[in-house]
Amino acid sequence: QVQLVESGGGSVQAGGSLRLSCAASVDTYSDNCLAWFRQAPGKEREVVARVRTGSGRTYTAGSGKGRFTISQDNAKNTVYLQMNSLKPEDTAMYYCAALTAPLVRLPEYCPIRPTDFGVWGQGNQVTVSS
Repeated sequence: QVQLVESGGGSVQAGGSLRLSCAASVDTYSDNCLAWFRQAPGKEREVVARVRTGSGRTYTAGSGKGRFTISQDNAKNTVYLQMNSLKPEDTAMYYCAALTAPLVRLPEYCPIRPTDFGVWGQGNQVTVSS
């Protein structure tokens, strides 16, 4: 059973925008922490933004503050990552992830470590050219 399906990656010039989508199954989406991570070649996977879908509380990492916005559409069980003012250093594979049991049961828990997340999307390449 596929639980997270991503879409929206691509290539853009510096200064451009992209929006990534992460469609989740109902069980995976409900009152969970859904996060966007990215991984560039030779680098560790890092968190970009997170949202706790029950409360709507969002968190954006320093690298994306002021440029990246995470949002949710409860009717579609979908989380989005709007990326503006993209830079070449934003080039990476972007992944959507969600918590699974038992961590998903912790109220408002929304971590930053990739190892805390039990289900992952397939990844979408984002390439920003200068």
